[in-house]
Amino acid sequence: MTDTHKQLPHLVFGGELTTLDGSEFKDLSKLDIVGIFPDYASAAAAWKAKAQQTVDNALMRYFVVHLHRLLDPETGKVQGS
Repeated sequence: MTDTHKQLPHLVFGGELTTLDGSEFKDLSKLDIVGIFPDYASAAAAWKAKAQQTVDNALMRYFVVHLHRLLDPETGKVQGS
């Protein structure tokens, strides 16, 4: 059976920030790469699970990156390169 859905990869990652109101990480070598997911729904579920696990650390943040938005659909290359 062929999957007829378009692939829309999403990256989920996180780490400890330097301040509550910023997005700069305290230590890039300690980023938690949760994974790459085939759609937003599964990425959001992974993001939510990780965010709930780290709720006691106010500086810990997880993000969802829409990787498919970085790819040029015409060439399949990363946009801007």
